[in-house]
Amino acid sequence: MESPFDVLSVAPDADEEEIKEAYRERIKEAHPDHGGSAREFQLVRAAYEEIKNGDAAVDGEADGGDGGITGEAADGEAREPEREEPRRTQRCRVEYLNYEVLDDHGWDIDDEDLFEEAANGGLDREDYGQFWVRPRESLLEAAERHGFAWPFACRGGACANCAIIILEGEMRTRVDHVLPPEMLDKGFQLSCNGMPVSDELQVLYNVKHMPELEELLLPPRPWEQAHDD
Repeated sequence: MESPFDVLSVAPDADEEEIKEAYRERIKEAHPDHGGSAREFQLVRAAYEEIKNGDAAVDGEADGGDGGITGEAADGEAREPEREEPRRTQRCRVEYLNYEVLDDHGWDIDDEDLFEEAANGGLDREDYGQFWVRPRESLLEAAERHGFAWPFACRGGACANCAIIILEGEMRTRVDHVLPPEMLDKGFQLSCNGMPVSDELQVLYNVKHMPELEELLLPPRPWEQAHDD
């Protein structure tokens, strides 16, 4: 899979000016008015943000930081020990779409070209876009690192407030005490503990208002507070 550096056609050790210049060239090439596409435009912008924020370590190197929740939760809640599993050494690129905008545009989850329509739909960055997930980082952690306030409540796999639907790609969940097998078969996963195991993902987030999840939710205070900050 292409890294952010590959997307911008720039070396990992390029200086700030080289990266800016590469971004200017690639964003012009990717613009739909210049023969590119909305999805490519989003990808180039996400790559630049990843590099600019210092988050784009070379694939195969240790990322450091706070990727992966172990031990005590951020809210002080005890967490089950993590099972020893092979670690990913590369990032995963995530293309995301806010479930709540589907009705507004007359879109359906089963639309084959759903993400193409979303890319061309003029949506805000909060509703549609792309970002990278580090090795050993959960999907929710990555979204927050990129400045998004995705819904959650317990962060411990005990509620469905953080649920997403995976339309393409694979993810494993470290702790899940709430989603029944039939929902997992439909692509539902928990973003708080879910870690990508494929190079790319397409996900619908903010699906907590779907009828199937109604009985699996906790009061969404953290979600509301995140938007009030």
